[in-house]
Amino acid sequence: MERAKLEYNSKEEDRGNSLKQDLGLVINNPRYSDIEIICNDKKEIYSSRAILAARSEVFDGLLYNGMKESYENRIYLPTVNSTTMKIISEYIYTGSIEEPLTKDNIVEIFNAADYFQLLPLVDLIIKTVKKELEVNYRNNYSPELLSKAVDTMILSEDNILLDMLIKAVSTTPLNTIGFGRLSIKALQYLLSCTHKKKKPFATPEYEVFRYSALLVSKEISNNTYKTLMKLLPPLKLLEKSIKVNNKWITNRQKVAKELATLVKFIDFKRIKEQIITDVIEPLEITPTVSIYRSYNSNDTDTRGIPKLYFFKEY
Repeated sequence: MERAKLEYNSKEEDRGNSLKQDLGLVINNPRYSDIEIICNDKKEIYSSRAILAARSEVFDGLLYNGMKESYENRIYLPTVNSTTMKIISEYIYTGSIEEPLTKDNIVEIFNAADYFQLLPLVDLIIKTVKKELEVNYRNNYSPELLSKAVDTMILSEDNILLDMLIKAVSTTPLNTIGFGRLSIKALQYLLSCTHKKKKPFATPEYEVFRYSALLVSKEISNNTYKTLMKLLPPLKLLEKSIKVNNKWITNRQKVAKELATLVKFIDFKRIKEQIITDVIEPLEITPTVSIYRSYNSNDTDTRGIPKLYFFKEY
């Protein structure tokens, strides 16, 4: 108890030397609070309505609108968790954050900063992600971020962070992204954003189909995944003219159903006809793809435009 008292007194003596440090003492401090923020995990964050309103137009409209929120000492934020709100509070009070921006928190903080219209914090997050992608373009966490983003954001091409993540994952060969890093929903959004678009893309269309089928099967069962791994060899092995027989595939109908949301964004005319007839169609996990190859095409085997970087395949 004595030690804690000495530490507290030390902070008291330092007051007045730094506005940032002094305001830091107020963050989530019930002693100086006149409002409680109840987050989606049911935990409360103590705050000052005057500071919140002065720093954010969204809070100003929420807390001084003449409605019941203007008079109550408690507000509810159903889309923000308490961990994120503590970081947002720190930025609102001090203009900076000490918590490192990581793949585990950056999407949530971006969403909250965007919602509360804290534009300098939004810019900081964008710069942080951009730097990470530039420095570690061969091995970054863009697949994980995209997977989290598509679950929590309104999907729009005007979203700066989403656009940045789509570009990063597009220029990463899918066969270098381990299963579990990119969700099915994120892959679907990626394919929809790059389908018949002149954007850099690193993965040949057959490998797009292969990755999609394996990702779906991995979610269904390990046995189904292992079977398809044997029946869908990498593109470089197909040069040996592998022909697939109509082998029994466990959960074939489930695979076909889940794969349907991805197949509509796969450009089959970029895949060689022999691969379609000898490898893909015998699997019976897609609708007939003959309509996609009903005419000869001079398209390359990869959508979009050539990629800028080259990756080692595993």
